[in-house]
Amino acid sequence: MGDNDTRKGLLSKKRLDEKGIIARASKELKDGQYVNLGFGMPTLLSNMLPFPDKTLILQAETGLLNYGRMATKEEAEEAKYKYIDGSGMAVIPLPGLCIFNMEEGFDMIRSGKVDWTILGGLQVSEKGDLANWRSPGVLSSIGGAMDLAVGAKNVMVCMMHCTPKGEFKIVKECSFDLTAKGCVDIIVTDIAVIYVTEKGLLLREVAPGWTSEDVQTLTEPKLIISSDLKEIDL
Repeated sequence: MGDNDTRKGLLSKKRLDEKGIIARASKELKDGQYVNLGFGMPTLLSNMLPFPDKTLILQAETGLLNYGRMATKEEAEEAKYKYIDGSGMAVIPLPGLCIFNMEEGFDMIRSGKVDWTILGGLQVSEKGDLANWRSPGVLSSIGGAMDLAVGAKNVMVCMMHCTPKGEFKIVKECSFDLTAKGCVDIIVTDIAVIYVTEKGLLLREVAPGWTSEDVQTLTEPKLIISSDLKEIDL
């Protein structure tokens, strides 16, 4: 798997930035699907709307359905922070926006009405276990992640492949407190697209300039290399 210095050396190669990760993640979404965006990086997807080839309906557990991009500071102040997404960010309403209470928002999630949730991750295991709400020793609140991880039809995790120190984030077993077990379907990182399958982690795509061996060096579990492995095309 390579020692820590080898891993840190690989991280000096060019990688996707956060917008690139979310742009690649958006390709997994189909026209007409309902999508919930988790805290942090996933919220960038709302700023990419509308997509030319599909319409997505964004759902927030705070009580919004069909919202758009994040508001500028001036827009948010003018609207008196009226429309707030699940990450506490002010957003712009789209025509047909629905407003409801948080109880109904979680009802949508728990009843399986949301097609996708896109979440950030601290660790993902080879079995699709997700830890994304608390690092050891850090006081944090869990928010709606547990409901989303088990209630949405599909779960996609978008994150950096390793920590800045070169430590694994895709691991054999999560050492951090779990959000949910066996919930993750797809992992999109700054260097790879990986599907969680019954046989293990399937490497489908690598970032431009990266090889499957590079990605394996930065991944603790043994990867299954797709027979049609290709470069990420944004």
